[in-house]
Amino acid sequence: MALFIALVICLSCLIFLFLWNRSYAQGKLPPGPTPLPIIGNILQIDTKNINESLLKLAKVYGPVFTVYLGPQRTVVLHGHKAVKEALVERGEEFSGRGSFPLAEHISQGSGVVFSNGELWKQTRRFSLTVLRDMGMGKKTVEDRIQEEALCLVEEFRKTNGSPCDPSFLLGCAPCNVICSIIFQSRFEYNDKKLLTLLDYFNENFRIISTPWIQEKDNKQSVYTMDNLVVTIWDMFSAGTETTASTLKYGLLLLLKHPEVTAKVQEEIDRVVGRDRSPCMRDRSRMPYTDATIHEIQRYIDLVPNNLPHMVNQDIKFRDYFIPKGTTIFVSLTSVLRDEKEFPNPDKFDPSHFLDANGNFKRSDYFMPFSAGKRVCVGEGLARMELFLLLTHILQHFTLKPLVDPKDIDTSPLVSGFGTVPPSYKLCFIPV
Repeated sequence: MALFIALVICLSCLIFLFLWNRSYAQGKLPPGPTPLPIIGNILQIDTKNINESLLKLAKVYGPVFTVYLGPQRTVVLHGHKAVKEALVERGEEFSGRGSFPLAEHISQGSGVVFSNGELWKQTRRFSLTVLRDMGMGKKTVEDRIQEEALCLVEEFRKTNGSPCDPSFLLGCAPCNVICSIIFQSRFEYNDKKLLTLLDYFNENFRIISTPWIQEKDNKQSVYTMDNLVVTIWDMFSAGTETTASTLKYGLLLLLKHPEVTAKVQEEIDRVVGRDRSPCMRDRSRMPYTDATIHEIQRYIDLVPNNLPHMVNQDIKFRDYFIPKGTTIFVSLTSVLRDEKEFPNPDKFDPSHFLDANGNFKRSDYFMPFSAGKRVCVGEGLARMELFLLLTHILQHFTLKPLVDPKDIDTSPLVSGFGTVPPSYKLCFIPV
């Protein structure tokens, strides 16, 4: 029996290697390390530091290479040129959503983030239309964020300058903004409904909205109850978790770099003053603050390898053949940490987004929201929230660390699919 099992394993290995070699010979897949049967290239990838592993492979095989995550063939795009060519110049071909088992178990292929094909196109179009109708990009959403920013300031004021972990309150604020857009109302921070809503993020969040009238009997419609529920889940999770984590990481970086904080607060005092709230029209006159927020997003590299993409058809990319259905990993880290575009990329430095005259400098390499067809639906809202919430906090408080700034460790708690900021406490001292 043991001999039979050994023969089966050996035969399986030979068949796997034969098929793998034939796929390279026939289709000329991008180069990559030779995979082992069943486990693929898992042994060559450090799961605790995926980015470093991909960087090492890119140095050997170039900006477009193939790895096998188990039996799953994955093509990795590394560097600005390859990423831009795929996501922007050939966005339609690379617009599929790749396999993401945990999310697929929850969403069942519905929603706006993990769906594909016509379902994804219609759901995305519907989501953007609804967000615009509810005020996205208009003064009404700005007013809601300003209102929430003042509520956040009052909650921090209640700490009376005592040490506190800002995580919970920084989560409440963006969640309330989404609530005000979808439900047309916000919640007090001690409201059980809001607390329950935030708790659901840690579980399998479910929320039921009103049925979509005249569509419930249309079997071909994308406006099913399941799809609407998952779409709302996508809006809440994407609109809360990412913004809250960015703010939390941003405050930690400002504690670590008090000289940057001082320059931002000086600009707020000069442009906005103390008698009114910051607004979006102030941003064009606050280049250093704008550069600092961009640098926070660049430096923290919140989603290092993006959500997985997938090619919708057999394609030729550069000199390689990529079969339909192949998962695509997009290394956003390789773009956000490009040494030519951002000198000393591992250093937190707002001057990465300033020209020689101190004016704000845009960069095509700034891709924290991804790019192309699958760019984040809520990018505009997130940008408004980050600017308004952060400037309101710095307008009203001095950030006081509990240790010497040079002793603050800004290393992420976890860096895998996402970059999770470490826990910390600080004091909000009213100015």
